Amino acid sequence: MLYHLLVDLSDQFSALNAFRYLTLRTILSAVTALAIALLIGPKMIRWLNHLRVGQQIRDDGPQSHLQKAGTPTMGGTLILVAILAGTLAWADLTNYRVWVAVLVTAGFGGIGFVDDYLKLSRSNSTGLRAWQKLVGQLVIATAAGVYLYVNADRPAELQYIVPLLKEVLLDFGPWFVLATVVVVVGTSNAVNLTDGLDGLAILPTVMVAAALGIFCYLSGHHFFASYLAIPSLPGVGELAIFCGSITGAGLGFLWFNTYPAQVFMGDVGALALGAALGIVAVLVRQELVLLIMGGVFVMETVSVIMQVISFKTTGRRIFAMAPLHHHFELKGWPEPRVIVRFWIITFLLVLLGLATLKLR
Repeated sequence: MLYHLLVDLSDQFSALNAFRYLTLRTILSAVTALAIALLIGPKMIRWLNHLRVGQQIRDDGPQSHLQKAGTPTMGGTLILVAILAGTLAWADLTNYRVWVAVLVTAGFGGIGFVDDYLKLSRSNSTGLRAWQKLVGQLVIATAAGVYLYVNADRPAELQYIVPLLKEVLLDFGPWFVLATVVVVVGTSNAVNLTDGLDGLAILPTVMVAAALGIFCYLSGHHFFASYLAIPSLPGVGELAIFCGSITGAGLGFLWFNTYPAQVFMGDVGALALGAALGIVAVLVRQELVLLIMGGVFVMETVSVIMQVISFKTTGRRIFAMAPLHHHFELKGWPEPRVIVRFWIITFLLVLLGLATLKLR
């Protein structure tokens, strides 16, 4: 909104033409989201405490987590507000890709909000049933996939890029819709599974979002896209602003969520953030790079799958507890050690993902 206002005024004040630059607006979106999160955060935490919106802790988890019972949850609402504010203020709202990203993120956040609300109102850790959440996610992701497929005006928007192999482009055709659903729903639930320790999910999300923002900027710039042999996707650069908002909002939330956490994001935040990463990766055609950079999310998800399959087929557990971060806790690692080491792993994986830009 501010972008459109300032651009309209640029005819009278030439200095305002600076706001046409994508890099400046990306920075401003991150700063805006960060400022909103920091300003609203304390008030929201006090309000959640007043409402006694406390986290329900599973009694079969690590005993060290029992002391976290009652910590305010649903802090992901703060993240969503900050992301939406930063994006709507500085993005070109005539770009349909921005609206796809915003609506998918808000939709998944809405599912998470209902799930969190039911958990709190029932005073237990059971919210929406798994199939209910999944149906909602499938509906939103399918709608996004169909819309993008129908509105694609160039082959590059539907082709899958294989990292390191610049000549390999996979054209899925109508299967693009199914692939979109798998990426968005899978990433959303992967981030949700990772959100089990203070700050564990939010900083990897910030790092991956920032890296995806770089991909968006480069793919939206014809010269850089041609030089790096990545798809040139006019208009996708505007998503860098959305990624900047995620980065700023995530860092603002981390201020309150770092160990020991003053607030938890809940499903409203985790499901929304995962969906945001997934839909941006789809829009910028970097799904496989997301798989690399989000390796921590992948490990957490795979650990749960392996645990379930092993227990149901052999009666034995592979890990002391799943997801993977709980396994290391039960092995004696202090919570901050698990968190920071997972952050470091994500940092390295993000660098590896960015390296694919040149190693093609």
